[in-house]
Amino acid sequence: QVHVVESGGGLVQPGGSLRLSCTASGSFFRIVNTAWYRQAPGKQREWVAGIATDGSTNYADSVKDRFTISGDNAKNTAYLQMNKLKPEDTAVYYCNTMAKASALAVARNYWGQGTQVTVSS
Repeated sequence: QVHVVESGGGLVQPGGSLRLSCTASGSFFRIVNTAWYRQAPGKQREWVAGIATDGSTNYADSVKDRFTISGDNAKNTAYLQMNKLKPEDTAVYYCNTMAKASALAVARNYWGQGTQVTVSS
């Protein structure tokens, strides 16, 4: 079982910055990749950014050039550095980790509980 915990959310003014953290713990062979999603009130959950263990990254167009995803494999932790925040970035941010229980096992998805990010003056 893998336990995923996000942290770092809060209230920030437009143009400000926040850094979210996502740490995976528990019993697993290795993490395959980690992604950040967000869900604003009344909207569907959307993918924001992802990182694989080889360090390759991808971003949604809405956050490209403002957000940076990174990871520390030794700590099983991924980060989302969010700069130039806009009111429309307000949402609950969720971390999704794909992990394998063994070398031959199929990777499974694990979600955190989410952390609130509010961008407002």
